Amino acid sequence: MHIDIRKIKPIDNRELAVIIRQTLKEFKADKPGTVYFDESTDHLSDLFQHEKSVYYVIFLDGKMLGGAGVYPTEGLPPDTIELVKMYLRPGARGLGLGKMLILKCMETAREMGFTNIYLETMAELKKAVDVYLKLGFEQLDAPLGNSGHHSCEIWMRKALI
Repeated sequence: MHIDIRKIKPIDNRELAVIIRQTLKEFKADKPGTVYFDESTDHLSDLFQHEKSVYYVIFLDGKMLGGAGVYPTEGLPPDTIELVKMYLRPGARGLGLGKMLILKCMETAREMGFTNIYLETMAELKKAVDVYLKLGFEQLDAPLGNSGHHSCEIWMRKALI
């Protein structure tokens, strides 16, 4: 069993868009105001050309299983970056791969000088919320920044210090 995590490449765009949309559909979270309808979901490698952003793709024995990234979402405090687009194929869940991706993103955020990491999610993605809580994320009463994802009703933040 060989796990490989690397930065996104244009060749990954189509398969990642499928993973993201299938996951949201699976959890009945394929609704307006989510990344399901974001035009950028179809070309993530372009989105993550932005300075102070990175997206990691995870592979098991050469098969793409999903990914996660960090992005300096507009309107966030200057010391805060957002954990974004954290999705895994069904067979990849429960193996610790999501945690591995999140920790890699947090390490990268620290290296880029951020002291807080923020995320937005939905109640439909309860297992992910449980992982975030175990990793020390705390729930907030209101969103930070301007992600445009008005269907996300759970907002969380973690200090990276």
